[in-house]
Amino acid sequence: MRSARMLVGCSLSAGGRGRANVASVLEFDSASGPSRGVPMIWGGVPQRNKNFTGRESQLAELRRRVSSEQTDVTAVLPHALQGMGGVGKTHLAIEYAYRYQSHYDLIWWIPADQPALVRSNLAALAPRLGLSEGGLLRVEDSVAAVLDALRRGEPYHRWLLIFDNADQPELIRSLMPHGPGHVLVTSRNRRWQSIVDTIEVDVFARRESMEFLERRVPGIAEKEANRLAEALGDLPLALEQAGALQFETGMGVKEYLDLLGEASSRLLAENPPSDYSKPVAAAWSLSVTRLRDQAPFALELLRRCAFFGPEPISLEMLDRGKYTLSSEFGRSMQDRLMVSRAMRELGRYALAKIDTSRKTVQVHRLVQMLIREELPAEEQARMRDEVHALLVAADPGNSETQNRVEFENLLPHIVPSGVFESTEVPARQLIEHIIGYLYNVGDFTTGLNEADRALQRWEKDSGERDPDVLVLKGIKANILWALGKSQEAYDLRRPTLEAITEVLGPDHEETLIILNGHGADLRARGEFRAALELDEDALPRHERVFGTYAHETLLCVNNLALDYSLNSSYELALRRDQENLANRRDLSGGDTDPWVALSLTAVARDMRQAGHYLKARDAAEHAYRVYEDLVNRGRLTADHPYVLVQAKDLSVARRKAGLFPEALVLAEQVYGRYTESRQFDKEHPEALAAAINLGNAQRVAGDPNDAAERIEKTVNRYRDALGADHPYTYGCYLNLALVQRQLGRVDEAERLLKDALAGLESRLGPDHHFTLTCRANLATARSAQGAVGEALEIGEQTLNSFRDLLGPDHPHTLVCATNVALDLAQLSRNDEAQKLSTDTVGRYRRVLGPEHPDVLAGERGERLDFDFEPPSL
Repeated sequence: MRSARMLVGCSLSAGGRGRANVASVLEFDSASGPSRGVPMIWGGVPQRNKNFTGRESQLAELRRRVSSEQTDVTAVLPHALQGMGGVGKTHLAIEYAYRYQSHYDLIWWIPADQPALVRSNLAALAPRLGLSEGGLLRVEDSVAAVLDALRRGEPYHRWLLIFDNADQPELIRSLMPHGPGHVLVTSRNRRWQSIVDTIEVDVFARRESMEFLERRVPGIAEKEANRLAEALGDLPLALEQAGALQFETGMGVKEYLDLLGEASSRLLAENPPSDYSKPVAAAWSLSVTRLRDQAPFALELLRRCAFFGPEPISLEMLDRGKYTLSSEFGRSMQDRLMVSRAMRELGRYALAKIDTSRKTVQVHRLVQMLIREELPAEEQARMRDEVHALLVAADPGNSETQNRVEFENLLPHIVPSGVFESTEVPARQLIEHIIGYLYNVGDFTTGLNEADRALQRWEKDSGERDPDVLVLKGIKANILWALGKSQEAYDLRRPTLEAITEVLGPDHEETLIILNGHGADLRARGEFRAALELDEDALPRHERVFGTYAHETLLCVNNLALDYSLNSSYELALRRDQENLANRRDLSGGDTDPWVALSLTAVARDMRQAGHYLKARDAAEHAYRVYEDLVNRGRLTADHPYVLVQAKDLSVARRKAGLFPEALVLAEQVYGRYTESRQFDKEHPEALAAAINLGNAQRVAGDPNDAAERIEKTVNRYRDALGADHPYTYGCYLNLALVQRQLGRVDEAERLLKDALAGLESRLGPDHHFTLTCRANLATARSAQGAVGEALEIGEQTLNSFRDLLGPDHPHTLVCATNVALDLAQLSRNDEAQKLSTDTVGRYRRVLGPEHPDVLAGERGERLDFDFEPPSL
């Protein structure tokens, strides 16, 4: 027996991680259970079967295996209920959840037919656990947070997750938590037997069949019940349908058995599929026959339901599509009374499960298969087309996350219905919107899988130059970009852009959307000038096609401002982003919109790059608070890329403003979030930027050894991810050279700087900000080597270039001037040194204030350094 242990009640704060409050202390024992009778979190578990019968041995065995495990381990073995369709695996799992609910603080039911459903249901658990990752975006990160919380047993140690109909072990295993709680799987797939602890679920024992029939058909004679159970092979699903028919119609057992024999021979004269058995088919046939006679419209509705997925079908979704069908069925769907009667009939004969509280109808997968098999090919095609029309009618029309409910209703039925195979434009637009939605909520893995599935079919049916194929390839390129696979995104988007330009024209809306993405591809390749030229050409075209204040146009402005900053035009970038911020605020009515927050981040970054360090820090702090509010209200998750990028930028802004300890703390937090997130691998550009920021923060905080190790590893990863010749790879050489010189390795520092300078001059030109920064650092390295005259020559040239490019008061200009004054003094040119030093200190005090660490270091006669921060692309 498991030993008793202490449990603590938990109170969850809105939008944040739950923290335990000692509300009550409960003693838990596996035999008697806790004093509290229900879990604190209960989600998705279907209604309890009031006719549940028998299965006592399986329930006892399952409980014995589960409760024999230690609850404080971190890798409890999952359990599976495995058996053929119709034996009642799902009902057994439901009964276990209700019967033993007092032993759990959390019970969560997860439909596991499709990986997308598993992810979305796990993500939906995040806000219930008090995790800030539980907002409307970033499904993958919400899933990761949920799995981690369950693994740690925080805030709940006793949890039960049930994965229903998990027939693809290879797709589900990675989404199962390992921790102190319990995992239960139901599946027809026997492969689970080699993976988890499995309990075989077979047909009823005869006594269980008899007991069930006595409950379902009151007054049935024992002998007749025995004959019926024999004929139906003791299969629970068949017994349920037979019992329902007899209970509702008063049909006698003899009559039923006679009809059953006829139906069996007629239905299964040829080889039946292995997923269902003869008893199910026969029992189903009799129920359908009765339905055909008593409620023909109900049968027609059932037939359409057979072409949806086996998950619940939203009645609202069916209702929205009723006016799109011109058939007699469509006209009947407009009669609410007729639809209500049909639903009642389907429930009466156990052909569908009607959940009035959730407003859904659900048809068992075996019943669906039998219905489809019964219909001629022409009828199947017609029914499938009507289901596709119903799904299309439920399309919200765009992929924004405010349409979350509609998309979550659609998702379970996209693949089973085969709507992605349709050649109709509205059906394909639905798929594009679904994949766009998956992209927006951060479920990149599922989005990529669905894009590949659709593209494989669309290209086969319509060719590579079909407009829908090209549009979907553009969406796929966005997903690849978001996953950090910038080269794959470029390789896909470039030929797609060429093709869609030829097919739809250069100024078509879809062409411009893909063109906008191509600018990001060029930036990722380090082709900053080409990206600028592309976006300067694209903006007036966007304004003509979409309008000046359209979302697509504002995105183009955002990208153009980024191009300006990457080409050293920081003041121009700032003006563009400030205009964009004003326009987005006008559209949204304030700062409570993610796109406004994105512009706030851009403005703060532009201020910093333009040298307004103190104002930039204030602006970045404000943007950080706006993002915190968006996270707390569930609009974004804590691991959304925009949130993490802004937090990283704030760390940089704090460091530039002289707040070194605060910058280091935030840099560590942000880097930790990147490394913990499943969305970002180690070579993702944003994760690399966070690592460089942490290394720079460690360096100024007096930790050069750790900084050197981290920066060197990150430089190597930049080389692998973006290429040895990328400007960011060269730029990060500057940071490595700084810590190498700080550690006394001046020769190595000089070598790195010379390599970086040659690369930056080749890629960006001699007067780019990155190039000048490298040249100024090289002057410092030469001075440290004793070549003060050469250092002064390099420094004076660079100082003039900084003044021309950034102005006389930019901190980088002042850093360079400080170092030039020191070299002048070393060469005994004291009057010049004093004059330059006095002017520089005065400017420095006005720009950064008298207490800034760089100002104080300059006044002490110390040499100042330039580091490099890779901006977002």
